[in-house]
Amino acid sequence: MRSSSFFQPALIASAILAAISHTAVAKDTDDNIEHLTIFGSAQSVNDVPGSAHMITEEELDKFDFTDIMRTLTSVPGVYVLEEDGYGLRPNIGMRGTGQNRSEKVTIMEDNVLAAPAPYASPSAYYFPTSGRMQQVEVLKGTSSAMYGPRTTGGVINMLSRQIPDEALAGQFNVTTGEDGYAKMHAYAGGSGEQVASVFEVFRYQADGFKDINHSDRDTGFVKNDILAKVRFNSDKSATFYQELEFKVKYSDEDSDETYMGLTDTDFDADPYNRYSASQLDNMDTTHKQVQINHLIKINGRFDVMTTAYYNDFSRNWYKTSKVDGLSLGSGGIDAAAAFDKNSNGGTLSVDVKANSRDYISKGLQTVLNIDLDDHQLKFGARYHEDEMDRFQWVDKYTLDQNYQMMLDDDGAGVPGSDSNRIDSAEALALFVHDEYTLGNFIINAGLRYEDITLERHDWGKSDSARSLTPAHKKNTVDVWLPSLAVTYKVNEELVLLGGIQKGFAPPAPGNEDAEDEESINYEFGLRYNNDKLHAEAIAFFSDYDNMHGNCTASQGCDDDNIGNQYNAGEVEVKGLEVKAGYEFEVANLLIPVDLTYTLTDTEFLNSFESNLDTWGGVTKGDELPYVPENQLQFSAGLVGDNWRGDILVRYMDEMRTQAGSGNIANEQAIDSRTVVDLAGHYNLTANQELTLNIDNLFDKEYATTRTHGSLMAGKPRTMSIGYKYSF
Repeated sequence: MRSSSFFQPALIASAILAAISHTAVAKDTDDNIEHLTIFGSAQSVNDVPGSAHMITEEELDKFDFTDIMRTLTSVPGVYVLEEDGYGLRPNIGMRGTGQNRSEKVTIMEDNVLAAPAPYASPSAYYFPTSGRMQQVEVLKGTSSAMYGPRTTGGVINMLSRQIPDEALAGQFNVTTGEDGYAKMHAYAGGSGEQVASVFEVFRYQADGFKDINHSDRDTGFVKNDILAKVRFNSDKSATFYQELEFKVKYSDEDSDETYMGLTDTDFDADPYNRYSASQLDNMDTTHKQVQINHLIKINGRFDVMTTAYYNDFSRNWYKTSKVDGLSLGSGGIDAAAAFDKNSNGGTLSVDVKANSRDYISKGLQTVLNIDLDDHQLKFGARYHEDEMDRFQWVDKYTLDQNYQMMLDDDGAGVPGSDSNRIDSAEALALFVHDEYTLGNFIINAGLRYEDITLERHDWGKSDSARSLTPAHKKNTVDVWLPSLAVTYKVNEELVLLGGIQKGFAPPAPGNEDAEDEESINYEFGLRYNNDKLHAEAIAFFSDYDNMHGNCTASQGCDDDNIGNQYNAGEVEVKGLEVKAGYEFEVANLLIPVDLTYTLTDTEFLNSFESNLDTWGGVTKGDELPYVPENQLQFSAGLVGDNWRGDILVRYMDEMRTQAGSGNIANEQAIDSRTVVDLAGHYNLTANQELTLNIDNLFDKEYATTRTHGSLMAGKPRTMSIGYKYSF
């Protein structure tokens, strides 16, 4: 069914692209890009006071990853936790913050908050489709102070497809590969004097690399993403210049994903199996976005960028929650494993929970930039509202002796009978930032203010109609967040940098004490750049007064605790980030090499008991879970006149899955691993290209996480070939 519908979006795209080719009217410059990116086209990343990395379109095209986590491993200080093997629900952390659902990182697309409910429900079960992005920017430490609400770890800003400068330009890209993998990506647009537009469609899918025991069901996914932009602008020579851009986006996903991993014994036998009790597990999502950008520029000294945005995200993750009356982390997975080995002609009870949730995120933000020569001033304001509406139920099945799931008529759940609440937030954020140039010094001083109201309305499990007065909890938070950073230009190539900032993350409505996450963060390092060599080394130290831990199903939390947030108190995280690259020339060939390394040390500074599974009972001196001590990535390329090949080697140290110290117990360990990827490009003509990608070249079998105490596998060796046509 999936493969037969693969090219339907292409037919739709062709019709719209044809229309655009006749209406695209506006010669453009890079001016609009500056206001959607962190760095801007006129600002060198080398001058940013802190850890700053830009992954360009050229870099993104090199390995053609559709998984943002594979893309981000080139940035030091970033940690990723693989889950489904395709990056559908990324788990990203920075500087020891933890990766679970990217809850500790500020995620943006085109400078707009992208998480479904970034204040009320920080766990990001939606993530923008990284395969259609044109540029990815990463800021950590003092550089991220302007971009809340989470500023301890850092910020990821993804730049979507920009309107081409040309009168008409576009691209068509198709890829096919193993395990039923297929991708179709196409865009077209153009520019005239005062009107410009672009339309883009992106679809990718796979049958999956896992097999369900005693079942012929797929374990793959289908994801569609459609984007359109139209921009109007005044005469570019006008003293009072304006732009108005409309952006609309739609995406949907149908994926057969589960939280049921394997026992250690079954993982060792075949890591790519799934238990029959997980055969109905499925994620169904829809995301809609409207964004309006308005830019005013006056005399080259002042500009104001104002954005209104609205995001609507709905999801239902229909997945097994109990087996034989036991939760997955308390014996349910063992029961599923035993039944698959020998049903003995019996049956097994299976609860499948409909984790149905609707999210709304909307707001209005504006930034005023003032150029006073030595002073570059920014004043910003954002009013934001978001909410998560949980309306869940449980269906009861019987898994029979033939491993077929039979719905029990008397066990069918009633919507709202499992979880029935709305978490919401209103937030006002203000900031001022001054970049002051004094000789060879650049001093960056900033101050951010957040005023947040958090609410929870809970109707409980017995009021599905929401006819009674719900339990109500309301908390208010306000905080001032100063930052100071300095860079010193030793010469044109070498820059010293250092900074200090107050980090912050707001409490969720389910926080047990309504406490902020606050920290003082320090960094110091150097950055070197010339024509061939780029190098950076930054030491960082984060001193937490209080660290948050969010209870989610992905961490194996008990059903009754999901959505709660726990406080760890004082924590220290310190480490070193190193990145270096050099481009050799041998005969008529270029050989670019790049190295990324991260060293991280973490420590709880107090003892406490927690209902968060990955923390549990913590003793002072314990290390944080899911933070590897060492990460290393090396890449090398070979570039000819009309071809190039690249190899990428990623190493991740072993890590513990539960807070602790000393040697890691086998049942709490994720072993270290080295994974190698290979990519090749050959230009048939100036505008036609063939691609070859092999992920996990040596077919390394490795575990990625211990969800509910069970092991999940990383993606095996997967080869794909593609064709790209540009015009």
